[in-house]
Amino acid sequence: MNTIAARPVDAVIAAAREFLGDRLSTAQAIREQHARGEDQTPPTLPDAVAFVETTEEVSRLLALCHRHEVPVVAFGAGTSLEGHVNPVRRGISVDLSRMTAVLEVNPEDMDCLIEPGVTRQQLNDYLRDQGLFFPVDPGSVCTIGGMCATRASGTNAVRYGTIRENVLGLEVVLADGRVIQTGGRSRKAANGYDLTRLFIGSEGTLGIITKIRLRLHGIPEAMSSAVCQFPDLEAAVNTTIVTMQSGIPVARIELIDADQMEACIRYSKLEGLRATPTLFLEFHGTHAAVKEQAEAVEAIAVDHGGEGFSWATDTETRTKLWQARHDAYWAGINLIPGYRGITTDVCVPISKLAEAILGAKADAVASGFTTCIVGHVGDGNFHQIILFDPKDPTGLDRAWELDRKIVARGLALGGTCSGEHGVGLGKREFLEQEHGPEALAVMRGIKASLDPKGILNPGKLFRN
Repeated sequence: MNTIAARPVDAVIAAAREFLGDRLSTAQAIREQHARGEDQTPPTLPDAVAFVETTEEVSRLLALCHRHEVPVVAFGAGTSLEGHVNPVRRGISVDLSRMTAVLEVNPEDMDCLIEPGVTRQQLNDYLRDQGLFFPVDPGSVCTIGGMCATRASGTNAVRYGTIRENVLGLEVVLADGRVIQTGGRSRKAANGYDLTRLFIGSEGTLGIITKIRLRLHGIPEAMSSAVCQFPDLEAAVNTTIVTMQSGIPVARIELIDADQMEACIRYSKLEGLRATPTLFLEFHGTHAAVKEQAEAVEAIAVDHGGEGFSWATDTETRTKLWQARHDAYWAGINLIPGYRGITTDVCVPISKLAEAILGAKADAVASGFTTCIVGHVGDGNFHQIILFDPKDPTGLDRAWELDRKIVARGLALGGTCSGEHGVGLGKREFLEQEHGPEALAVMRGIKASLDPKGILNPGKLFRN
């Protein structure tokens, strides 16, 4: 009589059910929800999804998977854009979204300790009454654990830095189930390897983050937002470059091109604005400092043909403005009904920004694609949504070819293939181009040392 040999993953599922119970699911619908993020990679169903709630559960689960050599992929909110959470080799999807405790807040030292499933919005709601906030704002509803894993950035990075600059320490479960602590509450230290920075941006390939100690900031005395529209893309970009080179400490400076602006006006019902290149700006500080900064930027904008400089100091208007910016991705992919989009993530030195953006837009026009550009341009980072018709059998391949052209120009200008979205599946081919074979060999060596059986998010960062 023929028998079907038991798979290693079946042993893991059976053992994990003993301590997870019905929080270990093999239901089709649950597996489909964990098959990919917001990217265009083909979905892959994991064999099971584990809804963990403690570090101990993560540790026991990883020890099991390590013993049986079963792949493990960490999952937060599922909003990644480069295929990070796609379990390409199946295995177990470890959902950390139930680990949502704010464990500790130290107002005097402006730091806190949280679990990885906490979102930026949840944390800032918790902190508001204490006069503190967490500034890293990628624009989507994502978990802070996922932000650490992908080295997230966002609209406030030009003033407050990326997630890398705002994490003081981590608790990480390694591939074999060991738990380590990195960093601490001190604002600086000069001892040993910087393991915290090693795990920031490692995309779940070196360990699973289960606690995060964050640097917090005081809520500014005054905040003011502004919108300024320009006759062409070059004028808007050059206004950004001069503003940054002048040393004006803007909190946010976001570029939206004409196509993206048309999408935002439709999607977010923005009134009184035209579909022309636009800058969204925000200033933080004392009332006097905010006024001085805003007037300085307005003068620069006027010199470059900017017009319609309108101010928003009340919370309701500012919130509507920035919500439209945060919804720009959804607005962009809905610009042409039925179309889908892939997103670039180039970042270049500020002096090369005009060449990078104008060249990228010209490439898109020459390739016959409608694209929407939105960028955290204060730090040289921009995204270009390439819209393609899924009914066109060559559409996606041609979109990827345009993406390669945009990245190639960014690298040639001294930039990077990914300013904040990470590598995942979508940017693997560019890693060696950017870093060189020897640096890539070192990265592979670190991976092999911490995860010798290759169970942690296999297939990501490195090809083969």
